[in-house]
Amino acid sequence: MRIVMMATGDIALPSLQALQDTGQLVALITQPDRPVGRHQELTAPRVKQRAIRLGLPVLQPESVRSPEALKALQELEPDIVVVMAYGQLLSQEVIDVPRIACINAHASLLPRHRGAACIQAAIEAGDDETGISIIHVVKKLDAGDIICCARIPLRGTETAEDLHDALAELAPAPLLQAIHGLACGEAGRTEQDENLMTYAPKLTRANGCIDWSQPAFQVARKIRAYHSWPGSYTFYPSVKSGSDKPLKIFPPVDVFANMVKPLDATPGMVLEAGSEGLIVSCGGVHGGAIRISTLQPPGARKMNVESFFAGHKIIPGMILGMSDAER
Repeated sequence: MRIVMMATGDIALPSLQALQDTGQLVALITQPDRPVGRHQELTAPRVKQRAIRLGLPVLQPESVRSPEALKALQELEPDIVVVMAYGQLLSQEVIDVPRIACINAHASLLPRHRGAACIQAAIEAGDDETGISIIHVVKKLDAGDIICCARIPLRGTETAEDLHDALAELAPAPLLQAIHGLACGEAGRTEQDENLMTYAPKLTRANGCIDWSQPAFQVARKIRAYHSWPGSYTFYPSVKSGSDKPLKIFPPVDVFANMVKPLDATPGMVLEAGSEGLIVSCGGVHGGAIRISTLQPPGARKMNVESFFAGHKIIPGMILGMSDAER
C-alpha cells in the first residue's frame, strides 16, 4: 500500500505520524512556505518540518491543479491519497490519481459544518458533539460519501484552540480504520443528507468584532469559538486620546443570562468595572450580560482587568463596540 498525504494545517500532525508509523506513507504534499508574523519571515508548515524529520519527500506546488503537480503526484503511484486541512480544492484529475481512493479527514460530523471554519462553527452553534468524518473526496466541497466517523462530546467550555487539539488527536483512529477498510474492500459508504447540510466559511479578522446586541450566551460562545483565530475584540472610548481604541477579549468569560439590569441598559453598556472584571450588557434589557476578566489594549500584552485599570479607564455607563462615527 502506497499512501500520499496532502496536508498543511497543524491538525494533521498526529495523523501524519500515524500514517508514517504504518510504513506506507511515501510522500507529503503541502502548501508552499509563507511569510508569517510581524517580520513576515518565510516559514514552512509544521507538517513539512515534521515530514522532513521523518525522512519523507515533500512536494509544495503553488497549485496542486497544475500539470506539473499532477504529473508529480502520478509519479508517486499512490493507492490512497489522504487529504487533511490542505487548503486547496482538488481537480477531478487529482482526485482520480490514486488506485483505490482519495479521502479527506474533516473536523466535523458531516454533513454538519462543511467548510474551513468547521471547528469554530460547532462551538458557536452550541453543538453537543462534534468529531472527525472520513469521506471520499469529490469536487463539491466536503460533500463526498462518508466512510466512517469518530465523535467527541462538547462540554460548552472549550475554545476552538482546545477543540482543534482534541480533534487532531482523535483523527488517526478513524483514518486508519478507513484505510484498512478500503484496502480490504470492506469500507462503509454512506451518502450525505443534503437537507442536513450547514456551511462554515473561512473566517476573517472582521468576524471577531463582538456584536453586543446578541444574547450573552451567544457572545460567550463566539469568544470561545474565535480563540485564537480570528480572536474577539470590541472598541472602548479612550479618555486619554479622545477616540475609540480596539480592545481584545479573551476567554473564559462568565455568562449572567438572567441578570437584572437597569432599564436604560443598552447592548455594550458597561454595568460594572472592578477588580473582578468588566460586566457588559448584551442583547438589550433581556439579553443578559457577560463578565470579562482578561483583555488586551493596543500595543500592550494580554492582562487581567486590574492591570488594565492601572493605565486605562473604563467606567459604568460607557458603551463598548461603537465606532467614533456611530457615537
